[in-house]
Amino acid sequence: MNSKSAIELFNATLLHGKTALVTGAGKGIGRECALRLAQCGAKVIAVARTREDLESLRSQADGIQMLVADASSEAFLQQLAELGSIDILVNNLGTNTPQDFVDVDTQVLDNMLNLNVRAVFLTTQQVVRGMLDHDISGSIINISSQMGHVGSPRRTVYCATKHALEGFSKALAVELAPQGIRVNSVAPTFITTPLTEPMLANKDFADFVLQRIPMGKVGQTADVANAVVYLASDASALITGTSLRVDGGWTAQ
Repeated sequence: MNSKSAIELFNATLLHGKTALVTGAGKGIGRECALRLAQCGAKVIAVARTREDLESLRSQADGIQMLVADASSEAFLQQLAELGSIDILVNNLGTNTPQDFVDVDTQVLDNMLNLNVRAVFLTTQQVVRGMLDHDISGSIINISSQMGHVGSPRRTVYCATKHALEGFSKALAVELAPQGIRVNSVAPTFITTPLTEPMLANKDFADFVLQRIPMGKVGQTADVANAVVYLASDASALITGTSLRVDGGWTAQ
């Protein structure tokens, strides 16, 4: 067996027997995370509001189950309670609406707080109840941002929510460690996704971003998904309460 096939075999069985739930799985980072987890042997429950996105996702890998739902809704929390045991939770739901601080309106503020903080908190709460009921030593992975560690113009609300998510991850990691449940975050830099493409199409903004990434390039969804697979697997068995920064060195400066 050559080294390449050995690595492929290892990847295909890395998460065998595990069930993973991924929110915001229709596009971008969440979609790539769902694919990589399935390719590594997990049964994946992919959550998104758009059925067409999930159907195309399911066609790309075995082991993906669709759940068409608004992950910020009360109905979704009820659905979670009926799903049974979950070993891996990837909280990818989130949004960003860049605005100057003085122009931020309450609708934008409330929407970002609801999606980036409240929905993540309540989803995690429901999943953890199931983990505790079934005595599961699970892994919870919150998709945060480098903006959970630094600040940046026109991102006061986004930074506030991602700093909150980093604090939530640390506190929950400490609380659940005795039960063997690990909680970590992945904090990416700017990643090429449908959300960021319009931003990066602006040359001045793209130059601003690249000047702050020592590696000189924006990330790809696979960069984040690979970090998620690592934190989901037993390869990171002693890692909890940390933030894995997939940022090309942005926050090291």
